Amino acid sequence: MTEISVFLTSQPLLALFLTIAIGYLLGALSIKGLSLGSGAVLFVGLAVGAAAPKLVLPGLLGNLGLLLFLYGVGIAYGAQFFRGLTTAEGVKANLAALIAVGAALALTLASTHWLPAIDLPHALGAFAGAGTSTAALQAALAVFGTSPATGYSMAYPIGVAVPILLLGLYNAWRKPRLSSAVPASLHVEEIEVTEFYVIGMTLAEAARNLPAGIAIVAIRRGHHNLVADDSMHLERDDVLLIAGNDTTVLHDAATRFGPATPGRMLHDRKDLDYERFFISSAAIAGLQLSQLSLPAELNARILHLRRNDADLHLTPQRTLEFGDRIGVLAPRASFPALRKLFGDSVRSTGEISYLSIGVGVTLGLAFGAIHWPLPLLGDLSLGFAGLLLVALLLGRQRRTGPFQWAMPISANLVLRNFGLTLFLAVVGISSGATFAATFAESGMLYLLLGSAIVSVMVIVTMLVALLVFRLPFDSVAGIVAGATGNPAILAFANRIAPTDRPDIGYAMIFPSMTVLKILLVQLVGILAQ
Repeated sequence: MTEISVFLTSQPLLALFLTIAIGYLLGALSIKGLSLGSGAVLFVGLAVGAAAPKLVLPGLLGNLGLLLFLYGVGIAYGAQFFRGLTTAEGVKANLAALIAVGAALALTLASTHWLPAIDLPHALGAFAGAGTSTAALQAALAVFGTSPATGYSMAYPIGVAVPILLLGLYNAWRKPRLSSAVPASLHVEEIEVTEFYVIGMTLAEAARNLPAGIAIVAIRRGHHNLVADDSMHLERDDVLLIAGNDTTVLHDAATRFGPATPGRMLHDRKDLDYERFFISSAAIAGLQLSQLSLPAELNARILHLRRNDADLHLTPQRTLEFGDRIGVLAPRASFPALRKLFGDSVRSTGEISYLSIGVGVTLGLAFGAIHWPLPLLGDLSLGFAGLLLVALLLGRQRRTGPFQWAMPISANLVLRNFGLTLFLAVVGISSGATFAATFAESGMLYLLLGSAIVSVMVIVTMLVALLVFRLPFDSVAGIVAGATGNPAILAFANRIAPTDRPDIGYAMIFPSMTVLKILLVQLVGILAQ
């Protein structure tokens, strides 16, 4: 053994975090928009494991990482997942992905007969890698030992690259129309009321004639700015503050009342001002905008909602989340009360309830440990799929008595990304000793098999969703990302279809396909024994 090998073997924690650091450094590199992200940690782990074949990390570390990842996914996407099972579009999306994943597995099993050099454990590893599903890999590892990790590591880059390539080619070839406009920043127009046919109307009557997404939010009368009230009657020389996301539609709608007079209201903030507040209150997070009732004495009006780096349309069904920034028009004297109402604490958006995590994970692991008798097949336990299912249910509930299951988005991202990174590093280091020899012997076969598996997954999903169910392309792009699983694919889908539908499609599909891949791999393992 070389000195480096001896050193790494004697310092397992150092080797683990060195793997994570170098993996993220390489994963951040982008070649024409393609990057491996956290997946690069796996390849660095393989290199470290090959360099130090006697380096051993506790398997419990990898299981802990996967546990955190799956629990975070379930909590984040629970509501969207169950909505996808109950809406017509969600059922179609899940059915399209189900057919595609089933076809990909059929090809995987057939390959063990067509390609004698690849046995079932390695083929299932390639299936998990082509679908970029670390959870499916864990299920394969539990049945077959470390062998599936080799197929996974070889197919994983293909599982990221091929969906991006196929989505990009289809978008360039067909130039499909998107179902909705791109969410944009908030814009306002200041309009003087001069048109005779609107004078005397109530604001409620005037608002009924405005396009969706356009609203009258304030009115200036007698040198004072007032929050718009539906019962107010329009008078000549009033100045209206009209808000919306689409500047063209906003201008066309606003000028129905009269000419634009910029600066009349926005330059006078003695009566009303605009402020953004962080949502950190457990009493507010989880409410829909239609359920949020601002006290009348605050004289406040919600204008804007921003989540992560995106501006969101204000719809009655929009659910408020921890860490959202909500823009409010109100007198400055109302700001302290609004700050108390919303919480407005940046620190709390990074905090999580460890009591809730402990109870939630315990319930999930206990459910996954139950053995379910299957006719002719014996007992089947859900394992980590059971944990994911329980987390999805808790994510939908958000809160049960004293338990706050929902987490701030930022905290959830940190939890599940760290968990995924930890799992990939452990798997890579544990499998590195056998990777190089297998790649030299059958590497090209794995690349071809991975390409075939993920191509079937993408093409079947698109054919069924686009041609059979007639779903819009921006939804289909998210469904493809959810079926194939990698966040890099979702990021590419958002670039070519910049609406909110790719995120919705991904949220509806990713959890169900993760559970499906785990169960299919377990079922194949039972049948093979």
